[in-house]
Amino acid sequence: MTYPEAIQFLYSLRLFGTKLGLQNTFRLAGLAGNPQQKLRFIHVAGTNGKGSTCAMLEGIYRAAGLRVGLFTSPHLVAFGERIQVNRSFVSEGDVVRLVEEMQGLLHHFLPDEHPTFFEVITVMALRYFAEQRCDLVIWETGIGGRLDATSIVTPLASVITNIQLDHEKWLGNTLAQIAFEKAGIIKPGVPALTATTAPDALQVIQQAAERNAAPLTILTLTDTTRPPLDALELPLPGEHQRWNAALVLATVRCLENVIPVSDDALETGLKTVWWPGRFQVLRRGARTIVLDGAHNPAGAEMFRAALQKHFPRQPAALVLGILNDKDWAAMSHTLAPLAEHILLSPVASERTTPPELLVPVCHAANPSARIDICASLEEALTLGHESRLLLITGSLYFIGQAMELLGILPGTPQNERALNEWGASGPLDATPHARERTLLALPS
Repeated sequence: MTYPEAIQFLYSLRLFGTKLGLQNTFRLAGLAGNPQQKLRFIHVAGTNGKGSTCAMLEGIYRAAGLRVGLFTSPHLVAFGERIQVNRSFVSEGDVVRLVEEMQGLLHHFLPDEHPTFFEVITVMALRYFAEQRCDLVIWETGIGGRLDATSIVTPLASVITNIQLDHEKWLGNTLAQIAFEKAGIIKPGVPALTATTAPDALQVIQQAAERNAAPLTILTLTDTTRPPLDALELPLPGEHQRWNAALVLATVRCLENVIPVSDDALETGLKTVWWPGRFQVLRRGARTIVLDGAHNPAGAEMFRAALQKHFPRQPAALVLGILNDKDWAAMSHTLAPLAEHILLSPVASERTTPPELLVPVCHAANPSARIDICASLEEALTLGHESRLLLITGSLYFIGQAMELLGILPGTPQNERALNEWGASGPLDATPHARERTLLALPS
């Protein structure tokens, strides 16, 4: 098998959609020798900020001298971004080997119970991290938590960043319903931490912690200014990142009896954290480009707040592309007032929102703006080339495409971004569990 063939095989697993549930993943992991039993994890769930939180945790524990695995999704350009050890991507050779090993295990499944793409790569990652003898794995959920494939692990700590509306089709239409799914990562007796502030969501998380006799730490605004955050300038801009950092600090201190971390390692990890596509600022001569993967209404609000803080009242051009399974109307309403020139582009995804649909919302939110419909992101970047401040946002998929076009991250011979495409077998309401009970990184 060649690397392109391995990627093509992973791409073919899209046929099986997204089946939320743990039975297949437990079975596949068992066939693989239960590698999760040889590893220690910090499990991270939440609506926004999961990736940044994982990057901060990884950086701190790596600075402390540990060999740290990092599992995140989606990838911006290359599949290897999803599976890293000490911020080095899994190699193409290891991807080929791991895929071949998974193919052998998949013969044990009937066609109607075949594992999905995410279930397969979850077990691939577990096997790889075990082979690499990782001291700790920073483990990000895919969708939700309760029935997400990553939930087959028992972590040292369960971390929930925040609860906002996103993936409503699968997780529910209220914050309480979504919190119920995210709180599913809380395990019996395992410490849990959250920066959630929404009362309905927080109540659900507290109930889950009580049911599991899991000690719960709830972050407050005061925690965002405690030392060393009171004097530390984070490389990741935005007030929301200070919340993420406070949650990370609380997690590290919660686990200090299990994994000691010095103050120097803690500060080094935070000062050097790198997570691309999250309010990433590039200087190109006299031009400034800001890329942010805001992909839901809450993310759009965070982007707007960060922009108003760091680039107040500066004229800008906005390149916007949004997926159609997101609340594109709410996002457009938030983002359109940020620019005097709005360039609407399709995302290179079968799930893109047609730019034409965004026009009336953007016009209503910003009647004075010039609005152009572009056939592609390439065209949008060309039309926005003369703007002194260029904003690119609306989707992580879109940001990955932009980074490739701008030469920020190297492209791949084949379009590995297409691996981010997925379907789903149905909402969580279709599962036997009744909801009504509670309702990229660069190598160092």
